[in-house]
Amino acid sequence: MNLHSELQFILPDSNLKAPDVSFVSAERLPRTVRYFGEMVPELVVEIKSQSDRIKSLQKKLKKYIKLGAKVGILIDPDEETVTIYRPTGKPIELINNDILTIPELFPGWEISISELWPPIFDESE
Repeated sequence: MNLHSELQFILPDSNLKAPDVSFVSAERLPRTVRYFGEMVPELVVEIKSQSDRIKSLQKKLKKYIKLGAKVGILIDPDEETVTIYRPTGKPIELINNDILTIPELFPGWEISISELWPPIFDESE
């Protein structure tokens, strides 16, 4: 398994992209390591920061899917939502206690969306 943060990829349309988190299975990795991966990762994760525009992140994830990514995930900490993009079907938005699974890449793995957010502390204590 190769899970990376900020690894840059040269996409088939010659654009250079660096998703926040990406995954490429070991079988797809070239034998030599290069700074730029000349491939589309199987999993792409974008985490919205305060300076990001949600529309541009959605567009970016849709492009990754169009170019061959199996799964795109948009994490929006402001809204506490996770949106899943796949080649088939419309994006699926998960909230609260919904469960995120990625069976096509990580069979058996799951996480509750509520576990992604920092705990809320009682300020009276």
